[in-house]
Amino acid sequence: MSIVEVDWKEETLTEYIDTGRVAMSNHADVIVIGLGAMGSAAAQQLAERGSRVLAFDQFTPPHAHGSSHGLSRIFRQAYFEDFRYVPLLVRSYELWQKLERDSGVRLLHLTGGLVIGPEGGELVRRSEESAVHFNLPHQILRADEIKERYPVIAARPDTLALLEQNAGYLVPETCVQQQMHQAAHAGAHLRCNEPVLEWKAEQHGGVSVRTPLGTYSAERLVITVGPWAPRVLADLGLPLQVTRQVLCWFEPIDGLDAFRQEHLPLYLFEAEDEQPLLYGFPLTGSDSEGVKVALHGSDEFCTPETVCREIRPADESAMRRRLATTLPGLAGRMVHAETCLYTMTPDENFIISAHPDHPAVTLAAGFSGHGFKFAPVIGEVLADLATSGRPSFDLSLFSIERFAAPQPA
Repeated sequence: MSIVEVDWKEETLTEYIDTGRVAMSNHADVIVIGLGAMGSAAAQQLAERGSRVLAFDQFTPPHAHGSSHGLSRIFRQAYFEDFRYVPLLVRSYELWQKLERDSGVRLLHLTGGLVIGPEGGELVRRSEESAVHFNLPHQILRADEIKERYPVIAARPDTLALLEQNAGYLVPETCVQQQMHQAAHAGAHLRCNEPVLEWKAEQHGGVSVRTPLGTYSAERLVITVGPWAPRVLADLGLPLQVTRQVLCWFEPIDGLDAFRQEHLPLYLFEAEDEQPLLYGFPLTGSDSEGVKVALHGSDEFCTPETVCREIRPADESAMRRRLATTLPGLAGRMVHAETCLYTMTPDENFIISAHPDHPAVTLAAGFSGHGFKFAPVIGEVLADLATSGRPSFDLSLFSIERFAAPQPA
């Protein structure tokens, strides 16, 4: 099947989604709660393996209430966060390509990716160590080379950049949509606009969930609820914190040409001078949409219900301060801005684990900030845990046990 380029457009997916009017069994092999990036991937993987899947979401994904939106997400493999992520990213790259072939829709747009920081900084050094260790195609650029290739980047004399060839961006709405399509084609029942009110592990084994439309049972349960995890998993006392993030699209001062994909890859600038890490993209949509840029991290804690969706003057001011020292030519008129939610653990690593009290329940949380690129491989891992219980990857980095209270001596 040929792969086509599509602009994401909101669709109801009514041909794929059960809305409570479709006759069906109330029992499944696996129930999935949450159909964002990870949940839709898990539902797809499970259904394609032949499991009877029921999946629930309180909205109709893809939507803008959580973390799987914003029209672009970075994909990269030279991972400065921790070497142990790289094997997952290699597999994720393969699975995004497979989903492209199966759906016929372009999902992964390879533009190359720059990681930029001062000599002696952590970002470039650790990214290079990761790239070398796993033999990932890359180059190191010094300040004069950065200025020559990418004149819109404000490179000081001590600036270095790692250019990773196999980096690019994903359109999250299209990716979630296609994972849902494939899950439904494989037989999964996707129950949207049907919030789960309660879940419980049954004494005789198995699990049940209750929604406004009924009670459903299964042998296994997978919980992937994004920023709703602190409430849904409150009994575990996990140190999950949800923060408000702002995404901005600007009109460059001297026109768009220098920001087009043929002239500029995606980029990350190391945090400095008490300012947060900045990341952004070349122009990924129409000229009228502007060029997307954002700051990584926030201390504005919230919930999905209390988050302020309004864009404040201080949000724009913070972005402009950071652009002044990194990409001053981008700081023209702000075309558009919106919010999304991060759900973070203290160490910024994911939680992928069996429930400590209920082995039939698998949990996945704390992905926001850098998780979207992993979606298909996390779906594969969650399907492993919910069926054989034997994942193909070392998940020790993501164990829920790292948050267990120390036992008294």
